[in-house]
Amino acid sequence: MLRTFAFALIGILILVSCNQKPGRTDTDAEITTYYLIRHAEKDRTDPENKDPMLTEEGLARAERWKNYFDTIQLDAVYSTNYKRTLSTAQPTADSKGLTIKEYEIDYVFSSTFREDTKGKKVLVVGHSNTTPPLANELLGSQRFADMKDNDNSSLFVVSFIDNIADVEVRTVE
Repeated sequence: MLRTFAFALIGILILVSCNQKPGRTDTDAEITTYYLIRHAEKDRTDPENKDPMLTEEGLARAERWKNYFDTIQLDAVYSTNYKRTLSTAQPTADSKGLTIKEYEIDYVFSSTFREDTKGKKVLVVGHSNTTPPLANELLGSQRFADMKDNDNSSLFVVSFIDNIADVEVRTVE
């Protein structure tokens, strides 16, 4: 019995060591992390306005996002070219000393975006109908539906360690 256990243990150790690339450690893994959020609360007083500002509540949420990302190193902050997304992204970008990179939606759904952000930690501020689809695109599966119109607190954290994807959805009030 003991001999069988010893042989099994040796076999496992050999298999594990054969799976390791020579000279490679876990710290060599390339990690890419996308933090995907929807803009904060927008002013809804004029339903015809397609580019409203944030409400006071929205401005306060933008500050809370900044505080949330305070201890997270970011390499880039992306936002669509709308007042509500830019105003949501600005406090975080300012606190990190980063310039917001404005994007067109096709860009973040492209392989160019993935290549440009590979190995980085990136905040992407979008919309209720673009944030979950971007998470789906990055993951290569249809896991998330569009956000509810009153959901301004969800955070999709999509991480890649080498090419292995993981996602976590958090609520940040």
